[in-house]
Amino acid sequence: MSKSITIFWFRRDLRLEDNAGFYRALKNEKNVLPLFIFDREILDKLENKKDTRVEFIYDEIMRLHAELKEEGSTILVRYGTPEKVWKKLLKEYTIESVYTNHDYEPYAKKRDAAIEAILSKKNIPFKTYKDHVIFEKDEVVKKDGDPYVVFTPYSKVWKAKLKSRMVKNTADTLSEKISYYFKPYPNRKYFKHLLQTKPEEIITLQEMGFERTDQSIPDRSVSKKLVKHYDETRNFPAINGTTQLSIHFRFGTISIRDKALKGKRLNETFLSELIWRDFYAMILDHFPHVADGPFREKYTQIEWRNNEKEFKAWCEGQTGYPIVDAGMRQLNQSGYMHNRVRMITASFLTKHLLVDWQWGEAYFAEKLLDYDLASNNGGWQWAAGTGTDAAPYFRIFNPYTQATKFDKQEEYIKEWVPEFGTEEYPEPIVDHKEARERCLRVYKEGLAKAER
Repeated sequence: MSKSITIFWFRRDLRLEDNAGFYRALKNEKNVLPLFIFDREILDKLENKKDTRVEFIYDEIMRLHAELKEEGSTILVRYGTPEKVWKKLLKEYTIESVYTNHDYEPYAKKRDAAIEAILSKKNIPFKTYKDHVIFEKDEVVKKDGDPYVVFTPYSKVWKAKLKSRMVKNTADTLSEKISYYFKPYPNRKYFKHLLQTKPEEIITLQEMGFERTDQSIPDRSVSKKLVKHYDETRNFPAINGTTQLSIHFRFGTISIRDKALKGKRLNETFLSELIWRDFYAMILDHFPHVADGPFREKYTQIEWRNNEKEFKAWCEGQTGYPIVDAGMRQLNQSGYMHNRVRMITASFLTKHLLVDWQWGEAYFAEKLLDYDLASNNGGWQWAAGTGTDAAPYFRIFNPYTQATKFDKQEEYIKEWVPEFGTEEYPEPIVDHKEARERCLRVYKEGLAKAER
Protein backbone atom coordinates (compact mmCIF):
# COMPACT_ATOMS: atom_id res chain seq x y z
CA MET A 1 0.00 0.00 0.00
CA SER A 2 1.53 3.28 -1.09
CA LYS A 3 -0.74 5.50 1.02
CA SER A 4 0.79 6.59 4.32
CA ILE A 5 -1.16 5.40 7.37
CA THR A 6 -1.30 5.74 11.14
CA ILE A 7 -1.88 2.59 13.17
CA PHE A 8 -3.89 2.42 16.36
CA TRP A 9 -2.99 -0.74 18.28
CA PHE A 10 -5.86 -2.18 20.34
CA ARG A 11 -4.86 -4.19 23.43
CA ARG A 12 -6.84 -3.85 26.69
CA ASP A 13 -9.23 -1.29 25.22
CA LEU A 14 -11.60 -3.16 22.92
CA ARG A 15 -14.10 -0.40 22.16
CA LEU A 16 -14.42 2.46 19.69
CA GLU A 17 -16.17 4.83 22.09
CA ASP A 18 -14.38 6.87 24.77
CA ASN A 19 -10.98 5.40 23.95
CA ALA A 20 -8.17 7.82 24.82
CA GLY A 21 -5.46 6.66 22.41
CA PHE A 22 -7.88 5.92 19.59
CA TYR A 23 -9.41 9.37 19.98
CA ARG A 24 -6.03 11.07 19.74
CA ALA A 25 -5.04 9.03 16.71
CA LEU A 26 -8.26 9.99 14.93
CA LYS A 27 -8.06 13.63 15.98
CA ASN A 28 -4.39 14.16 15.11
CA GLU A 29 -3.90 11.95 12.07
CA LYS A 30 -5.55 10.75 8.88
CA ASN A 31 -5.88 7.27 7.39
CA VAL A 32 -5.98 5.60 10.81
CA LEU A 33 -5.91 1.81 10.56
CA PRO A 34 -6.81 -0.18 13.71
CA LEU A 35 -4.75 -3.25 14.61
CA PHE A 36 -5.07 -6.15 17.03
CA ILE A 37 -2.43 -8.82 17.62
CA PHE A 38 -3.26 -12.24 19.01
CA ASP A 39 -0.01 -12.51 20.92
CA ARG A 40 1.60 -15.94 20.74
CA GLU A 41 3.90 -15.02 23.63
CA ILE A 42 0.72 -15.23 25.73
CA LEU A 43 -1.46 -17.70 23.83
CA ASP A 44 1.18 -20.41 23.48
CA LYS A 45 1.44 -20.61 27.29
CA LEU A 46 -2.27 -21.46 27.65
CA GLU A 47 -2.53 -25.23 28.07
CA ASN A 48 -6.32 -25.24 27.89
CA LYS A 49 -7.32 -24.57 24.29
CA LYS A 50 -10.93 -24.10 25.39
CA ASP A 51 -10.23 -20.76 27.00
CA THR A 52 -13.31 -18.57 27.28
CA ARG A 53 -11.16 -15.45 27.62
CA VAL A 54 -9.62 -16.01 24.19
CA GLU A 55 -13.09 -16.67 22.78
CA PHE A 56 -14.38 -13.48 24.41
CA ILE A 57 -11.54 -11.41 22.95
CA TYR A 58 -12.12 -12.95 19.55
CA ASP A 59 -15.83 -12.13 19.63
CA GLU A 60 -15.10 -8.56 20.69
CA ILE A 61 -12.65 -8.20 17.80
CA MET A 62 -15.34 -9.44 15.43
CA ARG A 63 -17.70 -6.84 16.91
CA LEU A 64 -15.12 -4.10 16.28
CA HIS A 65 -14.62 -5.48 12.78
CA ALA A 66 -18.34 -5.13 12.07
CA GLU A 67 -18.53 -1.62 13.52
CA LEU A 68 -15.51 -0.46 11.52
CA LYS A 69 -16.92 -2.02 8.36
CA GLU A 70 -19.95 0.24 8.75
CA GLU A 71 -17.55 3.19 8.75
CA GLY A 72 -15.95 2.01 5.51
CA SER A 73 -12.83 0.80 7.33
CA THR A 74 -11.47 -2.38 8.89
CA ILE A 75 -9.24 -3.81 11.60
CA LEU A 76 -6.03 -5.66 10.91
CA VAL A 77 -5.87 -8.85 12.97
CA ARG A 78 -2.51 -10.57 13.18
CA TYR A 79 -1.44 -13.77 14.95
CA GLY A 80 2.16 -14.08 16.10
CA THR A 81 4.73 -12.54 18.40
CA PRO A 82 4.48 -8.73 18.46
CA GLU A 83 8.04 -8.13 17.29
CA LYS A 84 7.64 -10.37 14.24
CA VAL A 85 4.23 -8.90 13.45
CA TRP A 86 5.50 -5.33 13.58
CA LYS A 87 8.56 -6.07 11.47
CA LYS A 88 6.27 -7.55 8.83
CA LEU A 89 3.86 -4.59 9.02
CA LEU A 90 6.73 -2.19 8.37
CA LYS A 91 7.35 -4.02 5.09
CA GLU A 92 3.67 -4.01 4.12
CA TYR A 93 2.74 -0.39 4.95
CA THR A 94 4.14 3.11 4.98
CA ILE A 95 3.54 3.89 8.65
CA GLU A 96 3.66 7.51 9.79
CA SER A 97 2.96 6.97 13.50
CA VAL A 98 1.62 4.42 15.99
CA TYR A 99 -0.86 5.13 18.79
CA THR A 100 -1.91 2.89 21.66
CA ASN A 101 -2.86 2.97 25.36
CA HIS A 102 -0.71 2.27 28.42
CA ASP A 103 -0.38 -1.21 29.86
CA TYR A 104 1.23 -1.56 33.29
CA GLU A 105 2.10 -5.25 33.47
CA PRO A 106 5.82 -6.22 33.38
CA TYR A 107 5.50 -8.25 30.17
CA ALA A 108 3.54 -5.47 28.46
CA LYS A 109 6.10 -2.82 29.40
CA LYS A 110 8.90 -5.00 28.07
CA ARG A 111 6.92 -5.68 24.88
CA ASP A 112 6.18 -2.00 24.30
CA ALA A 113 9.81 -1.04 24.84
CA ALA A 114 10.84 -3.57 22.20
CA ILE A 115 8.25 -2.32 19.69
CA GLU A 116 9.16 1.31 20.34
CA ALA A 117 12.81 0.44 19.63
CA ILE A 118 11.85 -1.21 16.32
CA LEU A 119 9.74 1.79 15.29
CA SER A 120 12.35 4.35 16.34
CA LYS A 121 14.83 2.87 13.87
CA LYS A 122 12.37 3.97 11.18
CA ASN A 123 11.77 7.32 12.90
CA ILE A 124 8.16 6.35 13.59
CA PRO A 125 6.76 7.86 16.81
CA PHE A 126 5.15 5.48 19.30
CA LYS A 127 2.54 7.39 21.30
CA THR A 128 0.79 5.88 24.33
CA TYR A 129 -1.97 7.26 26.55
CA LYS A 130 -3.77 6.62 29.84
CA ASP A 131 -7.07 4.83 29.29
CA HIS A 132 -7.28 1.76 31.53
CA VAL A 133 -7.47 3.64 34.86
CA ILE A 134 -8.59 7.03 36.20
CA PHE A 135 -5.24 7.91 37.80
CA GLU A 136 -1.94 6.21 37.03
CA LYS A 137 1.77 6.14 37.79
CA ASP A 138 2.73 9.35 39.67
CA GLU A 139 -0.64 11.09 39.52
CA VAL A 140 -1.55 10.10 43.10
CA VAL A 141 1.57 10.18 45.29
CA LYS A 142 2.75 11.46 48.66
CA LYS A 143 3.99 15.03 49.07
CA ASP A 144 7.59 13.79 48.77
CA GLY A 145 6.77 12.11 45.47
CA ASP A 146 6.86 8.53 46.78
CA PRO A 147 3.99 6.23 45.86
CA TYR A 148 1.41 5.30 48.47
CA VAL A 149 1.64 1.72 49.69
CA VAL A 150 -1.44 1.78 51.95
CA PHE A 151 -4.89 2.04 50.39
CA THR A 152 -6.73 4.39 52.78
CA PRO A 153 -4.47 7.46 52.41
CA TYR A 154 -4.17 6.72 48.68
CA SER A 155 -7.95 6.66 48.40
CA LYS A 156 -8.31 10.01 50.18
CA VAL A 157 -5.83 11.72 47.87
CA TRP A 158 -7.39 9.99 44.84
CA LYS A 159 -10.81 11.41 45.71
CA ALA A 160 -9.39 14.87 46.43
CA LYS A 161 -7.60 14.87 43.10
CA LEU A 162 -10.78 13.84 41.33
CA LYS A 163 -12.65 16.67 43.04
CA SER A 164 -9.97 19.19 42.04
CA ARG A 165 -10.27 18.06 38.43
CA MET A 166 -14.00 18.59 38.53
CA VAL A 167 -13.96 22.15 39.84
CA LYS A 168 -11.83 23.37 36.95
CA ASN A 169 -15.12 24.02 35.21
CA THR A 170 -16.94 27.27 35.96
CA ALA A 171 -20.30 25.50 35.82
CA ASP A 172 -22.54 25.90 38.83
CA THR A 173 -23.90 22.37 39.16
CA LEU A 174 -21.92 19.38 40.39
CA SER A 175 -23.12 17.23 37.51
CA GLU A 176 -21.69 19.69 34.99
CA LYS A 177 -18.43 19.85 36.91
CA ILE A 178 -18.24 16.07 36.91
CA SER A 179 -18.94 16.00 33.20
CA TYR A 180 -15.97 18.28 32.61
CA TYR A 181 -13.54 15.60 33.73
CA PHE A 182 -15.52 12.60 32.53
CA LYS A 183 -16.56 14.00 29.18
CA PRO A 184 -16.20 11.06 26.79
CA TYR A 185 -13.57 11.22 24.11
CA PRO A 186 -15.66 12.03 21.02
CA ASN A 187 -14.15 9.35 18.81
CA ARG A 188 -17.10 9.11 16.44
CA LYS A 189 -16.76 12.78 15.50
CA TYR A 190 -13.42 11.91 13.90
CA PHE A 191 -14.30 8.56 12.30
CA LYS A 192 -13.90 10.28 8.96
CA HIS A 193 -10.15 9.96 9.58
CA LEU A 194 -10.28 6.16 9.55
CA LEU A 195 -8.56 4.55 6.60
CA GLN A 196 -11.20 3.84 3.98
CA THR A 197 -10.52 0.32 2.78
CA LYS A 198 -12.23 -2.99 2.21
CA PRO A 199 -12.70 -5.33 5.20
CA GLU A 200 -9.80 -7.60 6.03
CA GLU A 201 -10.31 -11.31 6.49
CA ILE A 202 -9.80 -12.41 10.08
CA ILE A 203 -8.08 -15.57 11.26
CA THR A 204 -10.43 -18.02 12.98
CA LEU A 205 -10.22 -19.34 16.54
CA GLN A 206 -9.67 -22.82 15.15
CA GLU A 207 -6.76 -21.64 12.99
CA MET A 208 -5.12 -20.38 16.17
CA GLY A 209 -5.69 -23.75 17.83
CA PHE A 210 -8.57 -22.73 20.12
CA GLU A 211 -12.11 -24.06 20.49
CA ARG A 212 -15.34 -22.49 21.63
CA THR A 213 -16.67 -23.13 25.13
CA ASP A 214 -20.10 -23.14 26.72
CA GLN A 215 -19.29 -20.60 29.44
CA SER A 216 -21.36 -17.43 29.40
CA ILE A 217 -20.07 -13.87 29.76
CA PRO A 218 -21.78 -11.33 32.05
CA ASP A 219 -23.49 -8.48 30.26
CA ARG A 220 -21.57 -5.22 29.92
CA SER A 221 -24.52 -3.11 31.06
CA VAL A 222 -25.50 -2.62 34.69
CA SER A 223 -28.65 -1.13 36.14
CA LYS A 224 -28.70 2.19 37.95
CA LYS A 225 -30.57 0.49 40.81
CA LEU A 226 -27.86 -2.11 41.34
CA VAL A 227 -25.11 0.53 41.51
CA LYS A 228 -27.22 2.70 43.81
CA HIS A 229 -27.62 -0.16 46.31
CA TYR A 230 -24.19 -1.70 45.74
CA ASP A 231 -22.99 -1.13 49.31
CA GLU A 232 -26.03 -3.02 50.65
CA THR A 233 -25.86 -6.04 48.35
CA ARG A 234 -22.26 -6.63 47.28
CA ASN A 235 -21.27 -8.98 50.13
CA PHE A 236 -24.02 -11.56 49.68
CA PRO A 237 -23.08 -14.19 47.08
CA ALA A 238 -26.57 -15.73 46.82
CA ILE A 239 -28.08 -12.57 45.34
CA ASN A 240 -27.39 -10.54 42.23
CA GLY A 241 -25.70 -7.78 44.18
CA THR A 242 -22.50 -7.12 42.21
CA THR A 243 -22.03 -5.68 38.74
CA GLN A 244 -19.89 -8.53 37.33
CA LEU A 245 -18.26 -5.97 35.07
CA SER A 246 -14.73 -7.07 35.88
CA ILE A 247 -14.12 -8.98 32.63
CA HIS A 248 -15.24 -5.89 30.70
CA PHE A 249 -12.90 -3.67 32.72
CA ARG A 250 -10.11 -6.21 32.15
CA PHE A 251 -10.37 -6.08 28.37
CA GLY A 252 -11.60 -2.52 28.06
CA THR A 253 -14.94 -3.27 26.44
CA ILE A 254 -16.45 -0.57 28.68
CA SER A 255 -15.16 2.84 29.74
CA ILE A 256 -13.69 3.19 33.23
CA ARG A 257 -14.56 6.91 33.12
CA ASP A 258 -18.23 6.19 32.49
CA LYS A 259 -18.47 3.75 35.39
CA ALA A 260 -16.49 5.98 37.76
CA LEU A 261 -18.93 8.78 36.99
CA LYS A 262 -21.84 6.48 37.87
CA GLY A 263 -20.08 5.54 41.10
CA LYS A 264 -19.44 9.17 42.01
CA ARG A 265 -23.06 10.04 41.43
CA LEU A 266 -24.72 6.94 42.85
CA ASN A 267 -22.57 4.99 45.33
CA GLU A 268 -19.27 5.71 47.06
CA THR A 269 -18.67 2.02 47.80
CA PHE A 270 -18.86 1.19 44.10
CA LEU A 271 -16.45 4.05 43.38
CA SER A 272 -14.12 2.72 46.09
CA GLU A 273 -13.86 -0.61 44.26
CA LEU A 274 -12.66 1.27 41.19
CA ILE A 275 -10.11 3.08 43.35
CA TRP A 276 -8.80 -0.32 44.53
CA ARG A 277 -8.37 -1.19 40.86
CA ASP A 278 -6.29 1.96 40.27
CA PHE A 279 -4.34 1.30 43.47
CA TYR A 280 -3.25 -2.19 42.51
CA ALA A 281 -2.36 -1.06 38.96
CA MET A 282 -0.20 1.66 40.52
CA ILE A 283 1.46 -0.81 42.90
CA LEU A 284 2.32 -3.16 40.03
CA ASP A 285 3.69 -0.26 37.99
CA HIS A 286 5.90 1.08 40.78
CA PHE A 287 6.81 -2.27 42.37
CA PRO A 288 6.97 -4.84 39.54
CA HIS A 289 8.65 -7.35 41.88
CA VAL A 290 5.19 -8.14 43.30
CA ALA A 291 4.48 -10.18 40.15
CA ASP A 292 7.09 -12.72 41.28
CA GLY A 293 7.03 -12.52 45.08
CA PRO A 294 5.74 -10.76 48.19
CA PHE A 295 5.49 -6.98 48.33
CA ARG A 296 7.26 -7.05 51.69
CA GLU A 297 10.49 -9.02 51.38
CA LYS A 298 10.43 -10.30 54.96
CA TYR A 299 7.52 -12.57 54.06
CA THR A 300 9.82 -14.69 51.92
CA GLN A 301 10.78 -16.35 55.23
CA ILE A 302 7.33 -17.86 55.79
CA GLU A 303 7.64 -21.67 55.78
CA TRP A 304 4.64 -22.75 53.76
CA ARG A 305 3.44 -26.33 54.24
CA ASN A 306 2.43 -26.65 50.58
CA ASN A 307 0.64 -29.96 51.08
CA GLU A 308 -0.28 -30.99 47.53
CA LYS A 309 -3.16 -33.22 48.62
CA GLU A 310 -4.74 -30.38 50.58
CA PHE A 311 -4.16 -27.96 47.70
CA LYS A 312 -5.93 -30.38 45.37
CA ALA A 313 -8.87 -30.57 47.77
CA TRP A 314 -9.04 -26.77 47.82
CA CYS A 315 -8.92 -26.59 44.01
CA GLU A 316 -11.73 -29.12 43.67
CA GLY A 317 -13.94 -27.67 46.40
CA GLN A 318 -13.58 -30.67 48.70
CA THR A 319 -12.22 -29.06 51.90
CA GLY A 320 -15.25 -29.76 54.09
CA TYR A 321 -15.74 -26.01 54.59
CA PRO A 322 -18.98 -25.26 52.70
CA ILE A 323 -18.43 -21.58 51.84
CA VAL A 324 -14.91 -22.35 50.59
CA ASP A 325 -16.05 -25.33 48.53
CA ALA A 326 -18.96 -23.37 47.04
CA GLY A 327 -16.61 -20.66 45.90
CA MET A 328 -14.13 -23.02 44.31
CA ARG A 329 -16.84 -24.96 42.50
CA GLN A 330 -18.38 -21.74 41.23
CA LEU A 331 -14.95 -20.77 39.88
CA ASN A 332 -14.32 -24.14 38.25
CA GLN A 333 -17.73 -24.30 36.60
CA SER A 334 -18.33 -20.67 35.63
CA GLY A 335 -14.96 -18.92 35.52
CA TYR A 336 -16.27 -16.46 38.09
CA MET A 337 -16.27 -16.20 41.89
CA HIS A 338 -18.07 -13.69 44.08
CA ASN A 339 -15.60 -11.15 45.48
CA ARG A 340 -16.41 -11.78 49.16
CA VAL A 341 -15.89 -15.49 48.57
CA ARG A 342 -12.59 -14.81 46.78
CA MET A 343 -11.32 -13.32 50.03
CA ILE A 344 -12.61 -16.27 52.07
CA THR A 345 -11.11 -18.93 49.79
CA ALA A 346 -7.79 -17.12 49.52
CA SER A 347 -7.57 -16.65 53.29
CA PHE A 348 -8.38 -20.33 53.81
CA LEU A 349 -5.67 -21.54 51.46
CA THR A 350 -2.94 -19.30 52.83
CA LYS A 351 -3.87 -19.19 56.52
CA HIS A 352 -5.68 -22.47 57.27
CA LEU A 353 -3.66 -24.70 54.95
CA LEU A 354 -0.46 -22.64 54.84
CA VAL A 355 -0.15 -23.06 51.09
CA ASP A 356 1.95 -20.42 49.33
CA TRP A 357 -0.32 -17.64 48.03
CA GLN A 358 1.39 -17.86 44.65
CA TRP A 359 -0.12 -21.33 44.15
CA GLY A 360 -3.59 -19.87 44.63
CA GLU A 361 -2.78 -16.81 42.54
CA ALA A 362 -1.73 -19.05 39.65
CA TYR A 363 -4.88 -21.17 39.95
CA PHE A 364 -7.10 -18.10 39.86
CA ALA A 365 -5.08 -16.80 36.89
CA GLU A 366 -5.87 -19.98 35.01
CA LYS A 367 -9.58 -20.11 35.88
CA LEU A 368 -10.86 -16.53 36.25
CA LEU A 369 -12.47 -15.01 33.16
CA ASP A 370 -11.74 -11.56 34.60
CA TYR A 371 -8.12 -12.38 35.47
CA ASP A 372 -6.11 -9.19 35.83
CA LEU A 373 -2.52 -9.48 37.05
CA ALA A 374 -2.56 -6.33 39.21
CA SER A 375 -5.90 -6.99 40.92
CA ASN A 376 -5.41 -10.74 41.29
CA ASN A 377 -1.93 -10.31 42.72
CA GLY A 378 -3.06 -7.51 45.03
CA GLY A 379 -6.00 -9.55 46.30
CA TRP A 380 -3.91 -12.62 47.01
CA GLN A 381 -1.19 -10.66 48.79
CA TRP A 382 -3.88 -8.92 50.83
CA ALA A 383 -5.32 -12.29 51.86
CA ALA A 384 -1.90 -13.77 52.63
CA GLY A 385 -0.77 -10.70 54.54
CA THR A 386 2.32 -10.29 52.36
CA GLY A 387 1.18 -7.17 50.53
CA THR A 388 0.55 -3.50 51.16
CA ASP A 389 -1.89 -3.87 54.05
CA ALA A 390 -0.80 -2.17 57.27
CA ALA A 391 -2.16 -4.91 59.58
CA PRO A 392 -1.71 -8.12 57.67
CA TYR A 393 -0.93 -11.60 58.92
CA PHE A 394 -3.15 -11.93 62.00
CA ARG A 395 -6.33 -11.35 59.98
CA ILE A 396 -7.62 -14.89 59.54
CA PHE A 397 -11.17 -15.29 58.23
CA ASN A 398 -13.33 -17.80 60.05
CA PRO A 399 -15.16 -19.62 57.21
CA TYR A 400 -18.04 -20.56 59.51
CA THR A 401 -18.78 -17.03 60.70
CA GLN A 402 -18.30 -15.67 57.18
CA ALA A 403 -20.89 -18.14 55.90
CA THR A 404 -23.29 -17.29 58.73
CA LYS A 405 -22.92 -13.58 58.11
CA PHE A 406 -23.09 -13.52 54.31
CA ASP A 407 -24.99 -16.71 53.39
CA LYS A 408 -27.25 -17.16 56.40
CA GLN A 409 -29.86 -19.23 54.54
CA GLU A 410 -27.11 -21.30 52.87
CA GLU A 411 -28.57 -20.54 49.44
CA TYR A 412 -25.19 -19.96 47.83
CA ILE A 413 -23.69 -23.03 49.50
CA LYS A 414 -26.56 -25.29 48.46
CA GLU A 415 -26.44 -24.02 44.88
CA TRP A 416 -22.80 -25.04 44.41
CA VAL A 417 -22.49 -27.84 46.98
CA PRO A 418 -25.70 -29.87 46.55
CA GLU A 419 -24.42 -32.74 48.74
CA PHE A 420 -23.89 -30.39 51.70
CA GLY A 421 -25.58 -31.83 54.78
CA THR A 422 -25.40 -35.42 53.53
CA GLU A 423 -22.96 -38.25 54.20
CA GLU A 424 -21.38 -37.60 50.81
CA TYR A 425 -19.96 -34.27 51.94
CA PRO A 426 -16.38 -34.56 53.28
CA GLU A 427 -15.30 -33.80 56.82
CA PRO A 428 -13.21 -30.62 57.30
CA ILE A 429 -9.62 -31.28 56.27
CA VAL A 430 -8.35 -29.09 59.09
CA ASP A 431 -9.70 -27.84 62.43
CA HIS A 432 -10.28 -24.09 62.33
CA LYS A 433 -8.94 -23.32 65.81
CA GLU A 434 -5.83 -25.47 65.38
CA ALA A 435 -5.20 -24.06 61.88
CA ARG A 436 -5.48 -20.51 63.17
CA GLU A 437 -3.01 -21.12 66.00
CA ARG A 438 -0.60 -22.87 63.61
CA CYS A 439 -0.80 -19.99 61.16
CA LEU A 440 -0.03 -17.36 63.79
CA ARG A 441 2.93 -19.41 65.03
CA VAL A 442 4.41 -20.01 61.56
CA TYR A 443 4.05 -16.37 60.53
CA LYS A 444 5.62 -15.12 63.76
CA GLU A 445 8.52 -17.53 63.36
CA GLY A 446 9.06 -16.51 59.75
CA LEU A 447 9.02 -12.81 60.51
CA ALA A 448 11.33 -13.26 63.48
CA LYS A 449 13.72 -15.15 61.23
CA ALA A 450 13.63 -12.30 58.70
CA GLU A 451 14.62 -9.80 61.38
CA ARG A 452 17.64 -11.78 62.55
